Amino acid sequence: GWMLALLMLTFIATYRMTDYTMGVMANTFYIDLHYSLKQIAAVAKLYGTVLSLVGVVVGGMAVTRLGRVRSLFLGSALIILSSTCYGLLAAHGQPSVVGLATIISIDNFAIGVHGTALIAFMSTLTSARYTATQYAVLSSIYALPGKLLMSKSGDIVNAIGYPHFYLYTAVLSLPALLVLIGMTRRRDFNQLVGQWAAKST
Repeated sequence: GWMLALLMLTFIATYRMTDYTMGVMANTFYIDLHYSLKQIAAVAKLYGTVLSLVGVVVGGMAVTRLGRVRSLFLGSALIILSSTCYGLLAAHGQPSVVGLATIISIDNFAIGVHGTALIAFMSTLTSARYTATQYAVLSSIYALPGKLLMSKSGDIVNAIGYPHFYLYTAVLSLPALLVLIGMTRRRDFNQLVGQWAAKST
């Protein structure tokens, strides 16, 4: 029905707001903590790339073994953890290569799982006949709110500082979580989940 469709679109639109708003400030944050460009490049290329791939693989395994809904919850939990870790690093304030490697690893892993879970969910909503068009529309829906918010990320950092900024980005994941919880309590949504599970077996 229309209510379930509206909830799904709201969920998609809010699911990735955290990683959009925090991701745009990542390099500026590293530089403000006095990491060198060589340190940032070396750690991001090595740990970041590897953990991104690992995150995608784990995300795919989560969708297969846990199902789409539970993998969405897992992705949200990991992205909130990632944002919280950034806040802790910002509060600590002491540059450490180990700290940088850890935070980049957690972040890239979380984004890999988070993004893969959403892609699997959106792919389920598209029809075989119009997959490309429908997926493009859904991708625009999830990207627009995050891009609008990330344009203000620099101003928010200047106003409240990095520790509170990363608390703010973590909180941005809560609307999608609440909508997802609301959907799981609906009979029509659970019927859809059952149909998805039947098709995948």
